[in-house]
Amino acid sequence: MLLLLARRIPHNYPVSCRRRWIIQGRQKFDILFMGRDEFSCGVFQELYAAPDIWNSITVATHPDEKVGRRGSILSVSPLKLLGTSLGVPVHMIPPEKKDFRHWTLPSPFCLDAESTPPPHHVLVTASFGRILPLTMLSRFSKAQRINVHPSLLPAYRGPAPIQHALMRGEKETGVCVIGMLPVKKKGGSGGIDAGDVWGCTRRDVPEGVDFSRMREILAKDGGRLLVNVLRDMMEGTAHAIPQPTETDEPHAPMISQADWTIDFSQLTAEEIIWRHRAISHQRNLTVSIPTDPIKTVQLIALSASPDPNLSMGLPQTPGSACLHKSRGLLIRCKEGTVLEVTRLKQEGKKEMGAKDWWNGVKGMGIVVDSVVIFRT
Repeated sequence: MLLLLARRIPHNYPVSCRRRWIIQGRQKFDILFMGRDEFSCGVFQELYAAPDIWNSITVATHPDEKVGRRGSILSVSPLKLLGTSLGVPVHMIPPEKKDFRHWTLPSPFCLDAESTPPPHHVLVTASFGRILPLTMLSRFSKAQRINVHPSLLPAYRGPAPIQHALMRGEKETGVCVIGMLPVKKKGGSGGIDAGDVWGCTRRDVPEGVDFSRMREILAKDGGRLLVNVLRDMMEGTAHAIPQPTETDEPHAPMISQADWTIDFSQLTAEEIIWRHRAISHQRNLTVSIPTDPIKTVQLIALSASPDPNLSMGLPQTPGSACLHKSRGLLIRCKEGTVLEVTRLKQEGKKEMGAKDWWNGVKGMGIVVDSVVIFRT
């Protein structure tokens, strides 16, 4: 279910907090669009398909980057490829963050610091991955520098909102179009993803959805919402409301080793599956076996066991694992739940099925009474 709220206040904002910014004028916009990944592309496609609101679009994105072992893979910005295919001007930002702070915006946005920002210039960011300095933001009027953020703000402020929402098993999510503030200074009022909200969408999280599919859905929602907000700005009917200054809502920091390292005593099988769906596109979930030295094992294909009878002979200690003849590796998790793993990749070895992996570890002396205990 999808609900568009381009002109309405999200349900979690008190009426007493309303604040109105009115944008007037019917002139089409010149838009600087900054992004990189597939989320950016989904938003951009919706914007590009609405030529009634823009006179021109210019893309700024990340340069090509060598990644992988010894730089063996060239990573190219998906937004660069999309913009180039559509004949849109594409500009590369400096690869280093320190150089980006002094980067000159492309024409027609490279104004003198003393110039008044034109009312038809709009800055849009979507999953850009860089913090814009005040020198860049000030080239646009305060009400026309906006970000498309895939969460129901103020929940999940930060660079990984989709991942964290899926990791927590949220039943509802959404996208907000917000104003951009300068980086928060001590005692100041700015902040990341804390700007006024121009519009919001809400939708149910589909059952079993993974990160890639959720990103695709929210990108389309966010692009449509962005177009609605820009149309309202052209009509002079757009308004924004402030986010709460204090909130207990969860944040969404960068995914780290703590997120992909599994402790079976702390997570149920279902919570591990949520985590797998949320971040396995970045890193496979990892566990450790009690060898000397300790070796890590990546869990490649897994599911929560629906049949408690399968694990009747499995010890209740979280991290205990045994091989089932047809269901693969069974691992005891928090609250007595059981995880089924059918494919694994041990450190220094190729990916393999659960039976082949089990036969290998039996020769390592860590299988006792047909059970392996993963480290927790």
